[in-house]
Amino acid sequence: MRRITFSEGEFYHIYNRGVDKRKVFTTPTEYKRFLLYLYLLNDTETKRLTYTFRAIKIDEAKPRQEARQKRKPSVAIGAFCLMPNHFHIYATPLVDGGISRFMQRLQTAYTMYFNERHERSGALFQGTFKAEHASNDAYAKYLFSYIHLNPAAIKDSMWKDRGPRDLRKLRDFIRGYPYSSAGEYLSRNHLITDPSKFPEYFANEHDVDDHIDSWLEYGKVKGLASQI
Repeated sequence: MRRITFSEGEFYHIYNRGVDKRKVFTTPTEYKRFLLYLYLLNDTETKRLTYTFRAIKIDEAKPRQEARQKRKPSVAIGAFCLMPNHFHIYATPLVDGGISRFMQRLQTAYTMYFNERHERSGALFQGTFKAEHASNDAYAKYLFSYIHLNPAAIKDSMWKDRGPRDLRKLRDFIRGYPYSSAGEYLSRNHLITDPSKFPEYFANEHDVDDHIDSWLEYGKVKGLASQI
């Protein structure tokens, strides 16, 4: 894959999967730990990974306590989704080198955590990370849908080929999936995401529902599927 130069004011699809396509999230606690790192490590202040790994026992599902602290994020995250063997992040850098530094810290911290938990060693992800530049508005808007619709395959693995078996149930599953940013958009409670740095695609909950329904009904998410 060609090397990308990340520029402030531009938008990028960041993704990676487990080495040998292995699962990188095996329990709710592991998903929640990665979500915590998405928030906690998005800071230009250098944090020792040993501290991050060992000392945060959290209330891992409730990083809101950390949100009270003043931070200077390295990137703005517009959307995210964690799947059993891969993840997606839609981001824009806020400082020079922000995406590369953030992703290095994120994957290193989570790999340390996962390896300790599973008594393993070595790489967990396939290299550093993959990235695609969202070079136009249509593609950028498409990414919001593609990322948020990823969990649909858990509920209905064939929906892309024949359409949803039950549109309402599939939409409800996507809305309630706990490891994507769909919930932050639906609740308007943005902790990990910062939509102020992105074009305003969804002004309210109704817009989010309409957008999800339109992509589910017409199956327009196949274009990016070959990337992961």
